[in-house]
Amino acid sequence: MEELRTLYSEVKGKIRERIEDFKECEDTERYFEELTFCLFTPQSKAKSCWESVKGLKESGLLKDGCSDEISDEINKVRFRNNKARYLVEARDKFGCDGKAIKAKIDKMESIEKTREWLVQNVKGLGYKEASHYLRNIGLGEDLAILDRHILRNLEKFDVIEEVPANLTPSKYLEIEDKMKQFSKEIGIPLNHLDLLLWYKETGEIFK
Repeated sequence: MEELRTLYSEVKGKIRERIEDFKECEDTERYFEELTFCLFTPQSKAKSCWESVKGLKESGLLKDGCSDEISDEINKVRFRNNKARYLVEARDKFGCDGKAIKAKIDKMESIEKTREWLVQNVKGLGYKEASHYLRNIGLGEDLAILDRHILRNLEKFDVIEEVPANLTPSKYLEIEDKMKQFSKEIGIPLNHLDLLLWYKETGEIFK
């Protein structure tokens, strides 16, 4: 535990800067770009996914590409055929300028209800991806992003007994509550703790 606090003191400034970057999501187009990123991330490397989003934007396929064209472009993303379809479906539903989804999010009563709405209305988003998305657009400070890096560390620090084989919605919420409690106990804000554990595993603070 002391090792974690020491690491936090070393990178706290960088974590704060990154979180401030997330909060400066004023361009509504970024709402759709971040949504695309989070649709791509399951079982894929985050950097490859973001590079794929940037490539789609530069080529114009993010706005106008069909699923086959998008799939051909995102060859570094796992399950790219399915994810290309999820992207096109989300674009057809909300548009690619981000205005419709931002307007919906702005009207929601709570961040938990916002996450639930995303899970129910955006095919390809589970609790982890919806939490990740909300964090990346400057919201979701009180939501946990339970990816494999985080779960392994929660097991290591005895927050959970073991990494679950299947992360059902109820199990996700249960572990999220435990991570919130752990965050309070060690005095590291939840959204900082997420980036800290990610840094501990990967050596960088990314998205």
